[in-house]
Amino acid sequence: MDEENPVELLQRYRRDRHVLLNYILSGNLIKKVVMPPGAISLDDVDIDQVSVDYVLNCAKKGDPLDLGDAIRLYHDSLDYPYVDNTGDVEGFYLLTRPEYSGSAPTREPPPVPAAAPLPVVVPPPVVEQPQIAVPSSVANLPKSLSLDSPTEELTIDDIEDFEDDEGEFDSRRASRRHQTDANDISLRLPLFETGITDDDLRETAYEILVAAAGASGGLIVPKKEKKKEKRHRLMRKLGRSKSESAESQTHRQPGLVGLLEILRAQLEITESMDIRTRQGLLNAMVGKVGKRMDNLLIPLELLCCISRAEFSDMKAYLRWQKRQLNMLEEGLINHPVVGFGELGRKVNELRNLFRKIEESESLSPSAAEVQRTECLRSLREVATSFSERPARGDLTGEVCHWADGYHLNAALYEKMLGSVFDTLDEGKLTEEVEEILELLKSTWRILGITETIHDTCYAWVLFRQFVFTGEQGLLKVVIEHLRKIPLKEQRGPQERLHLKSLRSSVDADDSCQDFTFFQSFLSPVQKWVDKKLNDYHLHFSESFNPGLDGGMMLCSVSQMNLL
Repeated sequence: MDEENPVELLQRYRRDRHVLLNYILSGNLIKKVVMPPGAISLDDVDIDQVSVDYVLNCAKKGDPLDLGDAIRLYHDSLDYPYVDNTGDVEGFYLLTRPEYSGSAPTREPPPVPAAAPLPVVVPPPVVEQPQIAVPSSVANLPKSLSLDSPTEELTIDDIEDFEDDEGEFDSRRASRRHQTDANDISLRLPLFETGITDDDLRETAYEILVAAAGASGGLIVPKKEKKKEKRHRLMRKLGRSKSESAESQTHRQPGLVGLLEILRAQLEITESMDIRTRQGLLNAMVGKVGKRMDNLLIPLELLCCISRAEFSDMKAYLRWQKRQLNMLEEGLINHPVVGFGELGRKVNELRNLFRKIEESESLSPSAAEVQRTECLRSLREVATSFSERPARGDLTGEVCHWADGYHLNAALYEKMLGSVFDTLDEGKLTEEVEEILELLKSTWRILGITETIHDTCYAWVLFRQFVFTGEQGLLKVVIEHLRKIPLKEQRGPQERLHLKSLRSSVDADDSCQDFTFFQSFLSPVQKWVDKKLNDYHLHFSESFNPGLDGGMMLCSVSQMNLL
């Protein structure tokens, strides 16, 4: 059998395809032809990329021919064989010369080129190295963590930087969650004008916790670990399994000291920042006989008592200072609950002091220190008069309205409540949840939190975690805390007046809307539940009856509190 050039076979095949497709498309076999996007006529279509099988099926069944689908099926057929599952149908064959469809060619395969022999590499002689004593803690490490591994090893300085570099500590929790329905579960609270971030709120929340713990006399400054001890602790942490990590949490220091250490880990606070905060607050109490630590203007005291020299680099210091100034501006100026009165004329003076403190960092070291000291002295006078202005029912000197707008308080308290979830399984509550909630009560004096506000905020945090993780056990806890919220007729006159004053204006849909406290926290819950119940067949199947019951309960309880 004479062989024909493969190029000729391909050309013959393409010509036959063209003849067949042109015949089908130009005749009455196809009732309707739908052009692919961008094509006006058949001249704009590459016939070579049209599936012949698809065209033949459309012609036989009398279906409209979508050339876009025909092109897509052609490219799909290059990787997968086309399968027709329509049953017994008449087959169409496209053969140019049947004699070329015979058996495999009988010619001999081309010879395999001879491979050149590989060079023989003789390894160098092994020189016996002197034995070096290896500590047992290192010898028991798995091979992947061996200090003799050929991979690059972390130095002690690297570990020091890893432990203390605050700029590298971004939140890792969001990556482990299912970010679904994010818009539906956002609080109806205004944005911060100063651009405060979640990390800023988290770090300030821990500073408030430390101050609250210091008010009870349980604040000590831990000694910073030596580099050698830090290295060994990091190596043990790297080699620890999930079960071992969970087991190690049970062997914590007793009392408030151990609980603060857990909260430090939950809020992802570095050891160096923890030591700075504790030492700064203790220094702030020097000479203040009879004054409670939780009655301090915390950001201002930290600005005055923590110096640039206590930071590892300038970038970390500037970020820390900017956060403290932003907290003061948001708390004292931007959203006041208590009216300014005669202090209103000093608002611009306060903002100018914030600006001068930031500008001082661009001066020479000596000039910067002088300007910063003068500005902090003036800032203390003005900010203290702002924070200690009494509200109705307050006694002068007994309160400190440094976080005045309730939505700032709520955002800080929300970060604290987020520490009740297990870091290894965010759908579960940590074992120390009751102790953590008890410690958080000590912050109510600073943040102006009441039992009703706590139950509402806690129910919101639990609900948001339920949406993120899908853990059904959290749904029961959400409903339990929603039921604890007293209804309107069950609240006393003073509490009703206080909750009525907690309002916020939010820009939404090109308009400014006012929300009460309960609307800000519970309307997102109501909206999410309504959205799911509108298509309950999709979201609550027959095997998901507990979820349906929980959704109905959420809907009714949140609706009652919104009334």
